[in-house]
Amino acid sequence: MQDLSLIFNSDLAVGPTGDLEVVDDDGLINQRILRRLLTNSGDYLWDLGYGGGLASNIGRPISVGSINATVRAQISQEPGIATTPAPLIAAISGGAGEVFLSITYTSTATGTTIQQCLPVGC
Repeated sequence: MQDLSLIFNSDLAVGPTGDLEVVDDDGLINQRILRRLLTNSGDYLWDLGYGGGLASNIGRPISVGSINATVRAQISQEPGIATTPAPLIAAISGGAGEVFLSITYTSTATGTTIQQCLPVGC
């Protein structure tokens, strides 16, 4: 399945030929993970329970364990992520309020293992 390339909180991307860029398979799953984790619960009108709301914690104290639990609960709802083997989630405090998040999962679209690393907050 293909979709337009749209990084969370950004504009549609333009491809090398000037057309709107599209993503599929693993690129699409990565975009969906980022959108799900950063969307606040209640902000998506078509599914008010959608979203992990990690961005709403910027500037507020939050435990690494809470981030891990939120990420685990949210990505378990993504159909593109295999449940076996279970995704590996590691939120690591970098000091000065920074948290780095590593998610390693198996793609149901391609069967490959993907690692996505994100800075969660500063």
